[in-house]
Amino acid sequence: MTQVLINGLGLIGCSLALAIRQAHPAVQLVGCDVQAVTRDYARQHQIVDEVTSDFSAAASTADVIILAGPVSVITANLATLATLTLKPQVIVTDVGSTKQTVLQAARPLQQQGITVIGGHPMAGSHKAGIQAGRADLFENAYYFLVPGLAPQAAVTQLQTLLVGTHVKWLTVTPMQHDRLVAQLSHLPHIVAAALVNQTQTTFADSPLGLRLAAGGFKSITRIASADPTMWTAILLNNATLITNRLQAYQDALGQIQAAIEQQDVPQIKQFFTAAKTTRDHLGPERLGSLPNFFDLFLNVPDQVGSIADVTQRLAQAKLSLVNIHILEIREEVDGVLQVTFANAATRDQAAALLQAADYQIVRRD
Repeated sequence: MTQVLINGLGLIGCSLALAIRQAHPAVQLVGCDVQAVTRDYARQHQIVDEVTSDFSAAASTADVIILAGPVSVITANLATLATLTLKPQVIVTDVGSTKQTVLQAARPLQQQGITVIGGHPMAGSHKAGIQAGRADLFENAYYFLVPGLAPQAAVTQLQTLLVGTHVKWLTVTPMQHDRLVAQLSHLPHIVAAALVNQTQTTFADSPLGLRLAAGGFKSITRIASADPTMWTAILLNNATLITNRLQAYQDALGQIQAAIEQQDVPQIKQFFTAAKTTRDHLGPERLGSLPNFFDLFLNVPDQVGSIADVTQRLAQAKLSLVNIHILEIREEVDGVLQVTFANAATRDQAAALLQAADYQIVRRD
């Protein structure tokens, strides 16, 4: 019987356990956590078969070890594992948000011949802790794999174990991963937080300002609600690349500021034209066959039950949603609802269904 140890039973660790249990009920799951209340919850709700606080003892008998804590804890776990006698064919993997730091810490294990596969599921929730875990948390999310020196057979074994997550696998190097997330995740979180903080300062003497913050402002700053402790750790662990991206972003802002000051109409227009062209060309049709999401944008009336009507129609047609996002709702004016699907076929079926119900499709991405 395969024994899987998950160290860290927070949102990600718990959700992985539930997904593994759903797909592989015969796998023996061992959950390790330093918090007694978390262990008690895992035991009471049968999320895992066994719970422990003794990471070292549990690791020595595991066939797969999943390190599901913050990067600082993951690197400490890897140092501990390098001092233990592990099963010869054990697979060690993690869910850390930066990969160069983790793979550097894994070198002593790799030098012993232990298989280490870096991992990072690009999924989460505004909720935290074991009680927020759910088996479908990762469905249709990107899951980065950083195999390093791991043989393909081990990578396949890990993917088979995690088949219940229903993720989109992407194999990258540590540098590729950290560069991607620095630009596409870390920088946007900083920009969103900075914009919210700057807006708060701007309207400190005018409460009406923040009350009016809606529509586009709320859409582009949604991620500013992320967990501060987690994001402090993330930024510190990818500091070099993030500061590089921040400087490039500040340079771009400086250029558009200068163009505005100089009333440089061609430069200002080019600024927005370049952005529009790039944004409008995002997607697999233009950028290749990278697993992607497919969006519908539709007008919804400002009426009670409008959004529920859309989701009920999709559910009755058994069309599975990946995400739903209200872009803008204003009194007496139609709002825009973004609904996201895992593939183009489902999106197109949804479009036909909703158009038949007299919903106006604004655009498809």
